[in-house]
Amino acid sequence: MTQSQPTNRFKLPDGRKARCLVIVPAYNESGSITSVVQGLHDHLPEVDVVVIDDGSVDRTYQHVPKSATVIRLPFNLGIGGAMQTGYRFAFQYGYDVAVQVDGDGQHPPSEVARLIDHLLQSNSDMVVGSRFKDTIAYRQTLSRMFGIHFLRLWIHLLTGKRFSDCTSGFRAANRHVIDCYAHWYPMDYPEPEVLVLLTNHQMQIDELQVHMEQRSTGQTSIPFHRGLFYVVKVAGAVLLDKIRDPWPHRKHKEVTP
Repeated sequence: MTQSQPTNRFKLPDGRKARCLVIVPAYNESGSITSVVQGLHDHLPEVDVVVIDDGSVDRTYQHVPKSATVIRLPFNLGIGGAMQTGYRFAFQYGYDVAVQVDGDGQHPPSEVARLIDHLLQSNSDMVVGSRFKDTIAYRQTLSRMFGIHFLRLWIHLLTGKRFSDCTSGFRAANRHVIDCYAHWYPMDYPEPEVLVLLTNHQMQIDELQVHMEQRSTGQTSIPFHRGLFYVVKVAGAVLLDKIRDPWPHRKHKEVTP
């Protein structure tokens, strides 16, 4: 893998140049993965990219440009397993920032730099790219919007925090969060859960309004017929997360690899 060189535009609070990694989980995304990775390379040549091929059966890995590293999982683990693989990679190789960019093309590469800049300049632990923070223009089915609103209210009741887009997977995390995620990460639908877990650990989570594209290829990880089951399952998991302590030895911001 070609590691990030010192010509990085992103700076840590202490002035050092930040080493940034984009993690792209992909399941049967052969129709979009080439343009996603190429777009990341074109917009952010100084940022490394790792594609986690989550047991795809459409030869997704063969469509990944050579500018990215590919980790092929032997079978489908789901978004949680795929992302933890990426975070373990980020931790092992000492990255300061890790950004999740989905392989379906919904997360524009041009918006990644904004997430990284906000993370570093605000000294946040995680920044969530929100579709709804300052606008509701992003199209969703009625059932999906109901689920998002329900989970948003449920998380607010449990944490006292308001998140406009609790299911967004477009996120940037600092070194401390990378360490936590490498140690333990929710397996099924982790995006709402980690908001509660990180809040429990007094970590700072910010949201940034971003533009997102509509999915045009591949398969959603939450099919329509599983939407109600998803909401019920996540609501229960989030409730349990109020008493869960998966990172007992990783509460301090100064973490060494």
